[in-house]
Amino acid sequence: MISAVNVSVRLGGALLVDRVSVEMVPGEVLVLVGPNGAGKSTLLSAMAGDVKPASGSVLLDGIPLNGWKDVEAARRRAVLPQHNPLAFPFDVRSVVEMGRVPWYGTPEEEHDDEVIAAALRHTGVAHLADRAYPTLSGGEQARVALARVLAQQTPAMLLDEPTAALDLRHQELVLSLARRRAREGGAVLIVLHDLSLAAAHADRVAVLADGKLVAAGPPEQVCTSELLSDVYRHPVEVFPHPSTGVPVVLPVRTREE
Repeated sequence: MISAVNVSVRLGGALLVDRVSVEMVPGEVLVLVGPNGAGKSTLLSAMAGDVKPASGSVLLDGIPLNGWKDVEAARRRAVLPQHNPLAFPFDVRSVVEMGRVPWYGTPEEEHDDEVIAAALRHTGVAHLADRAYPTLSGGEQARVALARVLAQQTPAMLLDEPTAALDLRHQELVLSLARRRAREGGAVLIVLHDLSLAAAHADRVAVLADGKLVAAGPPEQVCTSELLSDVYRHPVEVFPHPSTGVPVVLPVRTREE
């Protein structure tokens, strides 16, 4: 769906992403992880078309992003940014309805009410539909923003830290929705900080450090104590979950007596 090919990004003279190549694949969740400042969100922004690469290219369905009209690109990929401020006190339903804008004037518009209701229900915010968005908690706002992305109904989704403001239950809800979209044939890219969440929900994990791609592959191959300890510059232990075998990642801690 979306490929970054030797992409480098410079902002304010700083090299934030350095010749990175990654590909979103239909039917798969790709998770970007790495320390603060590794270039995760910048790479996602470049792949979304919100930041222009200094070199390299981003392809959407094999065509450079700048070769697509905005509305055509918006029908193919939806983006959840890290922050979702709104200048006006729209109600929740109106915010989710914004995801339907690319489909105005097409036959898909007939399904707006059904799609919006489903997005509100799946993200657990249907009961908030008439509330003003600014009155919601940070976690509620995050789920409403995700509902907007779901309502856009695109084959590709790019989610920047969608679990940052959420409690444990809603973290699992959001990532389960991403997994469902992948099972339905969508391509999903997610930036996460929690390495255990990444390992549990990703088909592939891409590790970034200092703007470079350090490793990419299945969680069992990438999430090793050696690699992660080196990347995060802190000792890390990795062990298989007793039920699923999925890697569980924890920092090594010492308790002073």
